[in-house]
Formats: sequence, structure tokens, C-alpha cells
Amino acid sequence: MESEGQTHSWLTGFYWSLTVMSTLGFGDITFHSDLGRIFSIFVMLSGVLLLLVLLPFTFIQFFYSPWIEAQNKSRAPRSLPPTTKGHIIFTSYDDITISLIDKFTRYGVDYIIILDDLNKAIDVFDLGYKVGYGFLDDPETYKNMRVNNASMVFASNSDEVNTNIAFTIRELTQTTLIVTTADSQDSVDILELAGSNLVLEPRKMIGEAFSRRTLGCNASATTIGDFENLIIAEAPAMGTPLIGKTLPELQLRNKIGVNVIGFWDHGDFIDAGPDYVINKSTVLVIVGKKENIDRYNETFIIFQIESAPAVIIGSGRVGKFVATGLTKRGIDFIMIEKDQNNVTIADKTIVGSAADIQVLEKAGIKKAPSVIISTSNDDMNIYLTIYCRRLRSDIQIISRANTDKNISTLRRAGADLVMSYTSLTANAVFNFHKENSILMLSEGVDIFTSKIPAKLIGKNLKDSNIRQRTGCNVIAIRQGEETIVNPDPNIEFNENTILILIGKKESEDIFLKNYFS
Repeated sequence: MESEGQTHSWLTGFYWSLTVMSTLGFGDITFHSDLGRIFSIFVMLSGVLLLLVLLPFTFIQFFYSPWIEAQNKSRAPRSLPPTTKGHIIFTSYDDITISLIDKFTRYGVDYIIILDDLNKAIDVFDLGYKVGYGFLDDPETYKNMRVNNASMVFASNSDEVNTNIAFTIRELTQTTLIVTTADSQDSVDILELAGSNLVLEPRKMIGEAFSRRTLGCNASATTIGDFENLIIAEAPAMGTPLIGKTLPELQLRNKIGVNVIGFWDHGDFIDAGPDYVINKSTVLVIVGKKENIDRYNETFIIFQIESAPAVIIGSGRVGKFVATGLTKRGIDFIMIEKDQNNVTIADKTIVGSAADIQVLEKAGIKKAPSVIISTSNDDMNIYLTIYCRRLRSDIQIISRANTDKNISTLRRAGADLVMSYTSLTANAVFNFHKENSILMLSEGVDIFTSKIPAKLIGKNLKDSNIRQRTGCNVIAIRQGEETIVNPDPNIEFNENTILILIGKKESEDIFLKNYFS
């Protein structure tokens, strides 16, 4: 500018450069010669380069990225505080993990989910879960997550990954419980050798559960679980003198020694009230000692229900376990399989679509006492449930739910019993941890134990009003070594009393909130 006869200070020069490079435009200071304008063009182009490329890159590289990384580390930390103890470590984020987190957090047990994908870890964190970041095959990951102080590690990844996890953790600690799942029966021994304390086969569990809940050829009670030295069993009323009677009229407790804790009626669980009239579709849920259940069976085994085979739709892994369980119980069955390549029991299988009425009739749907729908597709299970219920209003329909969101849909479709391996596996893990004990009667209906709440010590069952306040029904109490079924309402609770209750999930939540929050 001096060549043009203009004299300016260094501050003015900085001011001019800033207005040009930032593309704000020329103001009160301008060049008047072509050489000056060429210089201005150069300054403007360099300003575009610096402001649009170099400056943002510098900002992102040295300021924004470190800030984001710090935020991500706080959302998915690589380590837990050294004082952390008694927590559960999960190595995957799936339906079983979600169900377990729900159960453990209700009882105040802390947890951490380890994920090896940082983006997924952040997404899971944003859903409200506690997440840590680390590689599942790296011992440092488990050291940082304080595995030595953890009460349990649960791995529900692939069999190969679970084996690696169990082996890695067992080299670090011999005391922390390790529970793993297995897709293949061949993996069970390997997982145990790797260090697993408990190996669960979810599909086997649901298959066996279905077979236990299938109506037999007579009206005797079928044991569905052992619970706190008690046997829980289900007994169909079909074909027996129970039909048309109420519990006060039957006097089953006085005559046989069993206590009826509820009824199943077309998929609905009904509390054992004095006014309920038993009908042919009713299934009684009874509890008692082994000798009591045996006495019930001796009384009602003479009443025949149906001799026709049960129908199993789907011969996959779950269907095979159902078939094995029914065989052990002496119940005949017919399987329906769409894919010829999946047939394993040829003399017991009809190849075809279960949506074809001719295939169902060939399988004996019109006379079968039960149909077990075990496919891995919930849409198909819902479709077949509706179809079978339209064909037979009196048939027992047991259906598999692969996702929790379809449980209520399957019930509305007409299923008498809906179960998922997610809930069965979660309950098994929860019971193994011994935080509490749970027996799932059906999705959303559990029998569970609870230590006596502090506010109920010194009171009795009558004064506690547990049923009125929570919807849970106390079916038994344990004091010392004695388990009392259907306890006297005037028995006083002491600090060692353990309650055994039955209720829906919502009622259980109300119970925990009212007495332990």
C-alpha cells in the first residue's frame, strides 16, 4: 500500500487481513492497483483454505475429537473403581441379559455389561444401561472390571466365545461364579472344562418345560418344579369329578393334603378364590409335599383325559426336546415339519405345512389333547395359535415366544401357555446366584421367595394385608427348617421368616417397592 501512497499501522494491516481472509468483505481499506488486487485474491484464497479446511481440521483433531473421546470413555468406561464388589458382569447385550438386569436391579444388585464395540456400547448406554468397553478375550478387561470382586459372570455369546471367556476368567479367579449358555449339547463338557460353574441350554430348557406342561393321558398331576422343599404341580380337571365344584366343596387340603394356589383357564391365571367354579378347561396349580402329590395322583389317575397323540409343530431343536420329554412321560406325539431335511424321527413326523388343514387333520388335530407350537418365528407361532384355536376351542395350546413383545399377542391369540427361553434362562441364572428363588409358572406369573420385610417382623399374615396391598398371595412360609403350606393367618413373623409368594410381575414389583424401597 505504500507503493500506492497509503500508510497504515501494523494493527490496520492485521485488521485488513482479517476482513479479507474471513470473507467479510472490503471495508474502509482497499487496494487500488492491479498488483494490490492480485495480492487481495491470494489472501482471500488462502483465507478460504485456512478457514474451511485447516482450521476445522485442527479444531476437530486437537479439540473436538479428544472431547468426544473423553465423553465416550465416561459413557463406556474401560475400568470400574477398585472398591466395586458384588456386581454381575455380563459379556453380551441380548434379551436374556436385559431380563436378568431387570431382576437383579429390583433386588439392588449392581452390574456392568462389557461390549467390545465402542459404538454399540454407547448406544446401549444411551438406552439407560451400565456399560464398559473392552475386548472379551483380554484378561486386562476383566481385571479392570474387578472380576475378582464380582459375584458372577454371565456369558451368553457363541459357544466358542463363551469358552474363551470362561477360560480367561478362570485363570484370574477361582471364586467368582461363571454361568454360560450353550447352543450345542456338545459344548457343555467343554464349557465346564473351561471353568463354567453352570452351563445352560436354553432350547433344551424350554423344550423340557413344554413337555412337562403338556396334558397327559390321565388327570394326575404333573410336577412342574421343586420349590423350597415343596412340589409345584399342575392337574387338569378334564374328565374328573372336580368339574362344577368350588374349592370349599372339594376340601382337597383336608382330604388329600394339597393346597390349590391358583387355576389356569384358557391362558389366564386365576387366584384360588372360594367362588371359582372349576370347568373342563381348568388346570389346577397345586402345592404340597411329595407324599401329598402322590396321594392326589393315586386319587385321580383313574380318570382318563385323552389317548390321542399330542401334536408338535416344528421339529427343530426345541421340538426335539419336547418329543424327548413327552417320550419320558409316556405321552404319544406326532410332529409336523415343513422341511424334509429337518426330519429326525421319520415314523413320528408328517412333512407339510401346519397351515394346511389337511396336514393338521392327518396329524390328528381334531382329537389331540394338546398342540405344542415350537417354531422359531413368532409371526408363524401367532398365526398357528389363532388357526388351532379356531379349529378347536377345547385343545390345550402351548406356544413358544421368541421375543417378549409377542407374549401378550400369543395369549390374545388363544394360547393357554406361553413361554420363552429368555425368561426360563434368566430365572435359572437368578436362582443359581441365590439372590432369591423364582419358579416361572408362565410368562409374567412367578412363584418367588422373599426374606421377611423389616416392617412386618412381629406381625402376622392377617395383619400384614400383603395380598390387598400388592396382589401377591403368600402360599407358604419357612421358619427355620419347617416349611408351612397355606400358613395360619395368625402365625407371627420373626426375623428368620422366609415368605413364599405367587403373583404376576406387576404385583411382585409392587411388593418390592412397598416393603424394600
